[in-house]
Amino acid sequence: MKKIFYLWICILLWGSSTSAQEIDTLQKSSWRHNLGAWFYIWKDDFLFSPTYTVDKNWLHLEARYNYEDRNTFSGWFGYNFSGGKKFQYTITPMLGGIVGHVYGMAPGLELDFQFYGFEFSSQSEYVLDFNDKANYYFYNWTDFTYSPLDWLWFGLSIQRTRLYQTNLELQPGILVGGGYRWFGLTGYLFNLGFDDPYLALSLSITVPED
Repeated sequence: MKKIFYLWICILLWGSSTSAQEIDTLQKSSWRHNLGAWFYIWKDDFLFSPTYTVDKNWLHLEARYNYEDRNTFSGWFGYNFSGGKKFQYTITPMLGGIVGHVYGMAPGLELDFQFYGFEFSSQSEYVLDFNDKANYYFYNWTDFTYSPLDWLWFGLSIQRTRLYQTNLELQPGILVGGGYRWFGLTGYLFNLGFDDPYLALSLSITVPED
């Protein structure tokens, strides 16, 4: 399994190098960069989780920290299938390598569907821990939102995570957010009405295409 992990890291680095060389051959590129910062706030704990994604046409690259587990880094390579006009979709199957508290790899899938102000977005992955098969884990975060205005959105969320253990297998939540130009801020309240509610804040910075 370790050989598979190292091979995947080499493929990931090769893909990044090839993409960097490709941009030099084009007069105008269409790279899309997004920086994310997640803040999880519990009554007796706090966690910061940064993310970074890069997209160019079909290519999707992603880096995460404190996402699959605490003190854990993951790097991802994916392929974007996107299209549509009134109904817009992006489907991104991915494969990731994980190091840190968890050491392994994970197949993943990101979905995004938009239709007249409504948006369904979901991130899923199945973590394969090389050190212990008992730690294999399915992770999911799904949002369903409506945007009455370009700068305002609200909706429902549900997640399954092991960053924070609760009595709930699936943790339901509500969300509201807003944005201006490059910036977006979304607030989540999970487990409302249960014994262990908590907050999550998501700050995103999306750099316009070159």
